Amino acid sequence: MTRSLAASEWKVFRELRDVALDRFCDRTLDELGRLAADRSRSAHDRYLDAYRLIEERGRELSRAFDAPRRSQAMMQLALISSLELLTPEELSRFSPATRESIEVTAAYLRAPRWRERR
Repeated sequence: MTRSLAASEWKVFRELRDVALDRFCDRTLDELGRLAADRSRSAHDRYLDAYRLIEERGRELSRAFDAPRRSQAMMQLALISSLELLTPEELSRFSPATRESIEVTAAYLRAPRWRERR
């Protein structure tokens, strides 16, 4: 996945990147809320779980959203797609060739062997 996005798709990427980032943060905050609300576990255990979750989500956020550049946008789109942060309607705003590249790479990124290496 070495090609850059066309200028028109770069504009779409920048718009959808903000949408996906907001969804990612909402999802993470929801997860943290569920962890914190689990009164069947000690406060210390909940704290440790929250700490681990924030560390993991921070790594995911960094890979998918940091330093957006046209040369990196395809990989970032695949990462965002692998996290299921964009709807099919939103992805349909990209060209068929771009969507295919995103889908193939996102499927690879969702594979267990890749996720274990992170």
